[in-house]
Amino acid sequence: MQVVIYKNKAGEVAAEAVIRDESVWLTQAQIAEVFNIQRPAITKHLNNIFKSQELVKNSVCSKMEHTAVDGKKYQTMYYNLDVIISVGYRVNSKKATEFRVWATSVLRGHILNGYTLNQKRLLEIKGKQLSEFEQAVALVKRTIENRQLSAGESEGVLKVITDYANSWVLLQKYDQGKLSLPTKGSKTKFVLDYDEANKIIGQLKNSLLNKKEATDLFGHERGKALASIMGNIYQSFGGKDFYPSVEEKAAHLLYFIIKDHPFSDGNKRTASFLFIVFLARNKYLLKKNGEKKINDNTLVALALLIAESDPKQKDVLIKLVVNFLME
Repeated sequence: MQVVIYKNKAGEVAAEAVIRDESVWLTQAQIAEVFNIQRPAITKHLNNIFKSQELVKNSVCSKMEHTAVDGKKYQTMYYNLDVIISVGYRVNSKKATEFRVWATSVLRGHILNGYTLNQKRLLEIKGKQLSEFEQAVALVKRTIENRQLSAGESEGVLKVITDYANSWVLLQKYDQGKLSLPTKGSKTKFVLDYDEANKIIGQLKNSLLNKKEATDLFGHERGKALASIMGNIYQSFGGKDFYPSVEEKAAHLLYFIIKDHPFSDGNKRTASFLFIVFLARNKYLLKKNGEKKINDNTLVALALLIAESDPKQKDVLIKLVVNFLME
């Protein structure tokens, strides 16, 4: 656990924020101080956030030791960055944005300097296992460094690198020489064929056109490029699918649409939307607690990583997406 001092641009507010589990944490009192409102208002907003299930309480709250003004130590409830920003949007979006930008920069430095990677775990990875891990982390770092990312994109990319680092060793067998795809994937219940995919893309396009967030070129297929991709997803040999699980099909669907550019415009958005629909139709979008297996920011980050990646890194990206889905 690490403590960092937050000050707003005007220097009016200071709070000792905790960095733990790759997030920034504040108490209710600190959140009230950051947004310059009374604590009862924070309690009201928190109750509404959890009641509406915008966030799952057990996933974003944690009791930690807190030293009070009198010097005594108490177990106090802390709330992570997701909660802080959700409250901030309800009371003052400008201050919420200012805090989020600060938090993102702090987390980025924290991660890229290597402090959050568990060195003991990394030492347990041998040979090609370590090589593949470093390759994935290097790709994430390069994406951060090469692009001017929005706050949401940055948070998503940070989540990719930290979640991947934390789960990598758990997903490997120590006697293997490389990261492998999990063998017990879920069976496909829904087949997304070419006609259905086109129908879904058309609905997405109409929605974006109405909101003036796309042009007529959005989702315009180049030849039969999408048809070819859909054929690849479901290809088989000897009665067995090349990509037998929901996870592998979903990962390849996302990868192929982003990298093969089947549309004149909107490839990343289309790929992400079809990826979500495919998982939802196969009843595989949500965890048991109701959270998405891959949240919106993480999906944006994965799409960016795929777009930025070298084609030689395809296997690494596919494994990354599959492992995220199976956590």
